[in-house]
Amino acid sequence: MIKAIFFLLLFFLQLYSAIYTAKEAWDHVGEDAVVCGRVVSVYYAKRSKGQPTFLNLERPYPNQLFTVIIWGDKRSAFKNIGDFTGKRLCFEGTIQSYHERPEMEIDSPSQVRR
Repeated sequence: MIKAIFFLLLFFLQLYSAIYTAKEAWDHVGEDAVVCGRVVSVYYAKRSKGQPTFLNLERPYPNQLFTVIIWGDKRSAFKNIGDFTGKRLCFEGTIQSYHERPEMEIDSPSQVRR
């Protein structure tokens, strides 16, 4: 019985990701987590391969602390991307590294928390 309760608790704890600031994200590359920060710039690279939208946290590009990427084929799911600018938001996913900068790709509005 105790073993079953232990594994049940472990299962539920894994459902909740760690929460980090944009600055802390660099120390957690490879982890599934929630990263929070102020969206200071949004850039839609319409002519780039994959048509990514970049949400830069805390500082504008090229000095951003963290970048959230929404690929063009997922962009239509996010009805209000332009409204993200200036808001403090949290994003849930896997922290990755690209050109020595931490980032996260998201594909669903359910990965955005206000």
